[in-house]
Amino acid sequence: MRHALALADRAQHEFDEIPVGAVLVGADGELLGEGWNLNIANHDPSAHAEIVAMREAGKRLGNHRLIGATLYVTLEPCAMCAMALVHARIARLVFAAADPKTGACGSVFDLVGDPRHNHRVEVLGGLLAQDASLRLTNYFRAKRGRPLLTPGDL
Repeated sequence: MRHALALADRAQHEFDEIPVGAVLVGADGELLGEGWNLNIANHDPSAHAEIVAMREAGKRLGNHRLIGATLYVTLEPCAMCAMALVHARIARLVFAAADPKTGACGSVFDLVGDPRHNHRVEVLGGLLAQDASLRLTNYFRAKRGRPLLTPGDL
């Protein structure tokens, strides 16, 4: 998750994107793909960190199925990314901050665990959540010209 947080920083500082980073690891621990939000920079509404990481992994493996993989991401996936996890057959999702507005992995919706799908994703949320939340909160506070928060403020 710390690597995903570093990628989130890269998204913000190099691309002025919302600071979300994702790392996809195979069942054997091998790094398969990584990504950060690029939807603004690439003019692509689907270029969320999770999608970028899964695209890289699919190319590396030569397969659209990412069976046995674990995705680490700094923000709970949205509905688009959650369904991509299901379609890619990702085994496990570990996310940092929950998304109380659009989270689709337990906060608002639970698309990855819906029993109507032929694949369900194991989910663990909250790993380094405060670190991720602070990055996201301060990104939007800075955009609005508001003072930044410190870890003790959350």
